[in-house]
Amino acid sequence: MAKQKFYVVWVGRKPGVYVSWSDCQEQINKFDDAKFKSFETKAAAEEAYKAGWKKHWGQGSKGPSSSQPQKSSSKRSSSAATDEEIDYNSISVDVGTSGNPGPVEYKGVDTQSGEILFSVGPIRKGTNNLGEFLAIVHGLAYLKKQGSNKTLYSDSVNALKWVKQKAVSSTLVKDDSTAEIWELVDRAVRWLHTNTYDTKVVKWQTKQWGEIKADYGRK
Repeated sequence: MAKQKFYVVWVGRKPGVYVSWSDCQEQINKFDDAKFKSFETKAAAEEAYKAGWKKHWGQGSKGPSSSQPQKSSSKRSSSAATDEEIDYNSISVDVGTSGNPGPVEYKGVDTQSGEILFSVGPIRKGTNNLGEFLAIVHGLAYLKKQGSNKTLYSDSVNALKWVKQKAVSSTLVKDDSTAEIWELVDRAVRWLHTNTYDTKVVKWQTKQWGEIKADYGRK
């Protein structure tokens, strides 16, 4: 069973603490400059809500305030590597699965507004990682076709590595039930080998920023 999460909405239609991702989404989808984050316990979420978004929403690059104790240089450099600001001139992609392997769907959304830019599936049978890979490549092709210089966010370490390598490494068997997703994956790999792009592809920092904007809420 998935572990219970609690969601803080600091800036949205109705700020507060929510116990489900779907309720949180209602407050942030298509809401300009929404600020939200997930927490492991209700107490942590309530404390963060009271403290305000400035203490939790990607403030690492701004450095500590004069009233806060200075951290050691090694800790500051480590924090700076992860607590960067979100680039809202971007799109975010994510996958939704029902079982792994199982039916797969993915989408790309505008990070600022949550507007859905493309959506594919459900594909009969696949894996989470293959779906994440397809979402990234679809996003790259979409941005190239648009002539856009927007950043692309994904929260999948494996899929980001596969895109960089222009190859996938999956144990999903190839048979009639998985033919559809493998055909799409093979097409995506060919696209990577035959196209160039200038898109900045970046790992979404879930611990600092909350769930990625394209999340399906199936945690």
